[in-house]
Amino acid sequence: MRATPAESRREAAGLRDWLAHNAWRIAVLFVGLLLPLAGFVMLAEEIHEAEALHFDDALLWRMRGLASPPLDAFFVLVSKLGYQWGVIPLDVLVVALLAWQRHWRNALFAATAFVGSAVLNLGSKQLFQRERPSLWESIAPESTFSFPSGHAMGSMTLAATVVFLAWPTRWRWPALLAAVLFVPLVGLSRVHLGVHYPSDILGGWCAALAWVCGVHALMYRRRWSPPPATH
Repeated sequence: MRATPAESRREAAGLRDWLAHNAWRIAVLFVGLLLPLAGFVMLAEEIHEAEALHFDDALLWRMRGLASPPLDAFFVLVSKLGYQWGVIPLDVLVVALLAWQRHWRNALFAATAFVGSAVLNLGSKQLFQRERPSLWESIAPESTFSFPSGHAMGSMTLAATVVFLAWPTRWRWPALLAAVLFVPLVGLSRVHLGVHYPSDILGGWCAALAWVCGVHALMYRRRWSPPPATH
């Protein structure tokens, strides 16, 4: 049955209201989930087919040309902060702090994002089994597979999770600024040290961003409250 003009106007008004209230969610899903997911799939397809990405070696050699003892020491430190000295302790601290404050949904979101990202990274490395770059002998060699970068995934996962958690608060811009500075530095450190191709870094960023945005969309799609206490 064809809608009447009045019904059509009400439906159009309802659609405008819905778009006005949810446009930012659509933008976040597109930029944070769909684009990174498409990027990861494109990179994964090239690597699965053992295709050489033209920018990988060129960027590695360019970074190699900048090497110096002070810069090497700086990037070794950044690399360690991007995983065992920084990211992992901060992951634990964020979840513990949220649980201590009884922000249960936020704690579950953070824990799911962190643990899921780590599992996804380990599984992806075993699936693609890409060998590390061997253009020169690194001062910080690695023995695991290369794609996607665990440092890139871990730092991006932490950054995106903290930005999501901080966004409703006055800490949103400091959190975003810290993320914008920290995540690229960690990725750059891995390329400078010669232990990752740039495409490994891009793949790690894409996978982490898509994962965190997907988890956030799933867990915050409706108003949530803890179940009532039982006596």
